[in-house]
Amino acid sequence: MNVQELAKTIDNTQLKPYTTRAHITSLCARARKYKFASVCINPCYVTQATKELEGSGVQVCAVVGFPLGAATTRIKTLEAKEALECGASEIDFVLNIGNIKTGNKKEIEKEIYTIVNSLKQLYPCTIKSIIETCLLTKEEKILACESAVKAGIDYVKTSTGFSTEGAKHTDIKLLKKITGTTVKIKAAGGIKTLDTALKMLQSGADRLGTSSGEKIMQEQLTNILNIT
Repeated sequence: MNVQELAKTIDNTQLKPYTTRAHITSLCARARKYKFASVCINPCYVTQATKELEGSGVQVCAVVGFPLGAATTRIKTLEAKEALECGASEIDFVLNIGNIKTGNKKEIEKEIYTIVNSLKQLYPCTIKSIIETCLLTKEEKILACESAVKAGIDYVKTSTGFSTEGAKHTDIKLLKKITGTTVKIKAAGGIKTLDTALKMLQSGADRLGTSSGEKIMQEQLTNILNIT
């Protein structure tokens, strides 16, 4: 994988509670430099990031229902709509984990279907559902993934990065068996090195959510220089 191909898999992320507008400016500058797929940020910074990334080709991704997924479907939909109105083109929303834990397939599908259809009727956007794999059993991961595929999601995302663990390559392989080529997979949480990033991609991930995007790119550039 060359440098440009790797960069296009990365959603450069800044979601820490201490984030300031200066952090967002720095995040967007790095995204422009490496031509990442997107910056992944909290909704309050979408307007700023949209202006700073204008003409760059880098997308703005907003997280919704973050990080617990416990807001109502209506509130998640409104939060996502406002982010899209402000310039975001991608939405990563956290599923209601309680519905997954109780095996409530009908409610899981209803939440995803409602959000996806409400947004896509109004905006040309990419939508990812976060299932928080570290909190789920194998059976619950399968249930959440199958429900997301059936409800028309674009991506299934492993983690918020704010729970007990992040992405695991074994989970990526499991989810890939379910999604096939229909739905893409975003691995997120704990991806801090080039080795981890490549392992996730080799396991079937299409996107990587990481706050270490620049470090990963520098490692890749160093590898290429050493080879040549």
